[in-house]
Amino acid sequence: MLNLQSAIIESLHLKELNEKNIQADVLRLDRIHHVISGNKWFKLKYYLEEAVGKKHTSVLTFGGAYSNHIIATAFAAKMCGLKSIGIIRGEEPKVLSHTLTDAKNYGMQIEFISRDEYKTKTEEFFLNELRKKIPDCYIIPEGGEGLLGVKGSSEILDAVKQNDYSHILCAIGTGTMFAGIVNASSAHQKIIGFPILKGIKNLSTEVHQYINSEKESCIEINNDYHFGGYAKKNDELIKFMNSFYQQTKISSDFVYTGKLFYGMIDLLQKNHFASGSKLLIIHSGGLQGNSSLAEGTLLFN
Repeated sequence: MLNLQSAIIESLHLKELNEKNIQADVLRLDRIHHVISGNKWFKLKYYLEEAVGKKHTSVLTFGGAYSNHIIATAFAAKMCGLKSIGIIRGEEPKVLSHTLTDAKNYGMQIEFISRDEYKTKTEEFFLNELRKKIPDCYIIPEGGEGLLGVKGSSEILDAVKQNDYSHILCAIGTGTMFAGIVNASSAHQKIIGFPILKGIKNLSTEVHQYINSEKESCIEINNDYHFGGYAKKNDELIKFMNSFYQQTKISSDFVYTGKLFYGMIDLLQKNHFASGSKLLIIHSGGLQGNSSLAEGTLLFN
């Protein structure tokens, strides 16, 4: 079962922080479960609760071959006594990724569709066809996006004394977790999001609609640290992740949290935070994605 109490607060001790008279803590959501890691449980929680409450026997969701959401849904559905189906973007490979192999081992039925068809996954005609094909399935949006995902994400800050912090930092994928954290934040706090997609300067209209209007002024989106886009990386990022681990013993991933920590350090060096600031950095998990890297690339697993 999940151990939400293990989402510990870990203080960072870095020269960049000491030089600027700034404190920083990391909320280790990656510690809550060996599979349903990071923010995934929070984004899935109310979808699964509704699926069970409405007496569905299976859940269906979407993702790529290395999707943290896919593997988390597979395990969480099994834990809730539900069957699971994953609609995967792209052609079926000769050899499944570690992620999809594990998802299948947790009981998920894997179905591949073309990238063009995948683009229609939110269209009503496509969803209706899925419902006809699998009448009793409960459909969870990709990444747990949507109102219920935001609702669950708003509970992330329950693990900390949030008023102690002047800034809260997190990576942005779909923006679901970011929206939940913004809604749960206090008026004096600045919530800084680091998109891992290229060209994201603002939250999408779909995500923005879930944010309480009175919290608009606390939002800051910094899109300078995507390293080329989703799952893109280079030697500089990998070198940083290894160095950060050597200094802190905190593992990160190259899709989300590696870019988040890199951005945080760079903003520190650019005097983005006033002296005396106290930062909370959300470690949203995603470490299983590192399994796609060649052995020996990282100093940690």
